[in-house]
Formats: sequence, C-alpha cells, structure tokens
Amino acid sequence: MTDQDRGASAAIGNFDGVHFGHQSVIDLARSAAPDAPLGIVTFEPHPREYFAPHSAPFRLTGSAARAHRLEKLGVERLYELPFNATLSSLTPEEFARDVIARGLGLTHVVIGADFCFGKGRIGTAEDLQAFGAKFGFGVTIAPLVSGGDGQVSSTNIRNALSEGRPRDAAAMLGHWHRIEGPVIGGEQRGRELGFPTANMSIDGLHPPKFGVYAVIVDVLEGPHKGSYHGASSVGVRPMFGENHANIETFLFDFSGDLYGTSLSVALVEYLRPELKFDGLDALISQMNKDCDTCRDILAAYE
Repeated sequence: MTDQDRGASAAIGNFDGVHFGHQSVIDLARSAAPDAPLGIVTFEPHPREYFAPHSAPFRLTGSAARAHRLEKLGVERLYELPFNATLSSLTPEEFARDVIARGLGLTHVVIGADFCFGKGRIGTAEDLQAFGAKFGFGVTIAPLVSGGDGQVSSTNIRNALSEGRPRDAAAMLGHWHRIEGPVIGGEQRGRELGFPTANMSIDGLHPPKFGVYAVIVDVLEGPHKGSYHGASSVGVRPMFGENHANIETFLFDFSGDLYGTSLSVALVEYLRPELKFDGLDALISQMNKDCDTCRDILAAYE
C-alpha cells in the first residue's frame, strides 16, 4: 500500500450483493468527505466463511463480482482485507487504531447501525465513533434501509432468490442479481440438442431456486464482449442423472466460442422448475417454448 492509497473516506462492511442498504452507506462515505477518494473496506473470505467453513453456501457475490459492482458505483479504493486468525483476534481498539488509522490511513469511515467488530464482535458502531475521536478519523453511522416489504438485507434477498422471485431480489439490490464467472467445459449436451450453452459454476454462492430463467448476459471480455438476451437453467439437470449444480445459459442469436470468457448472467424472471421429460423430443419442445417465453419477457429490455 502506497501513500496515494491513504486518506480515503470509506464504507466498511462485507457488501454481499451490494444492495440498496450498502449503496446508502457508500453514498454517505462519498458525501462525508467529497474531496477524499471514495473507498470500501471489506473482507475476504467473508467472516462467516472463515468461522463456519463447512456451512451451506450463502454468498450472493464472489470477490470479483463484488469488485465489478463497486467499481460501477464509483468506488476508487477497494481495501480487501484478508480475514484470518490475526485480524479476527484484534480487539475493537486495535482494529480502530492499527487497521483503520495507522494501516489504511482513512480520514472518515461509514458503517451500518448494526456494525460489530473486533474479537467476539464485541465492538459496536458507537464504540467506533469513540475510537475515531481518539485516533483521528471521523465516523458516520448509517441507518438501516427499509424497502416496501421490510428491511433491505442480504438475508431477505437470499430468501427471494430461493423462492424464485428475482424481481423482488432486484428491488432490494437496486440491480439484477447476477451470477458471474468464467465459462467452463461441459458435456455439450445442449449443443447436441441444438441449444449450445455456456456453463458456469455456482460453487460457493447461494443457489437461486432451481429451474429456468429469462436472463440478460454480459460478456465481459474478448471478441464477443457485449450484452445479450438468453435463457438459463440453474440446477442439476435431472434428465441426465445425478449432476453437480451449475448454471447453463443459451444466448439468443449468438455464435462463437466463449470458453474461458467471463460472463455476468442477470436473473430477470423465473419460468418453471427443473423437470424430467419423457424423452429428448419432449425436452427440446419445452426448451423451444421456454426460449419463446424468454424472448417475450426480455423484449421490454431491448
């Protein structure tokens, strides 16, 4: 870290999903010190992953997807701190002094009202304000943000996705929920059926409800970079035995090689659950119907 990286006004948190609540915290960091670089202090792995490594996947976004979303919001400094035994053992005062003041040299920090920090999560938002006065940085406590149906939170967004309600998730996120990552090799069954798909892992992410979705796909790099409409299937592909869960996406009106290319797949609308059909002809017929339905849904986003 160089002297150039110091002096930022930063929001602190995990920012899983970068939802409306997170965005309000970021906006406060921007306005608290408009002449300072806008920063984010976050942690990798997520503390929950560190303390419970064998728990079910819960993250809405991986590190790279989170960084891309934060960049779109104008974040200039991303401080991704390694969450490990050393960091997790710091007392609240040590975290404030050694990480925020001396380590990162932040001029101002913004935290949510429910922010906890330090060993055992014993430090509160009010504690950080007191430490800020002691060590020379400002602290703003952001109120919790509520939506039409209650508090905006990563938990409520996960619930919406689990129930096949991507539009409700998007209303809390402020953007479509996206699954991002490189295209990996598959068994090419889609190609054999006339629907070549781009396969991506969902390992480590909270799985949305298994089934078929209308999607908007951003190809993030390479000669085919751009935005496309398509249909995705999330799940275990019950027509073909027991399989590891992933997401397979068919891009409409597309021809080209995407292996190794990073995609960002936005879930727009849930169509139906995964099904096991009586033969490939029935499957192909349903896939054609699904694609027609997806095209109709996505026509509003031309």
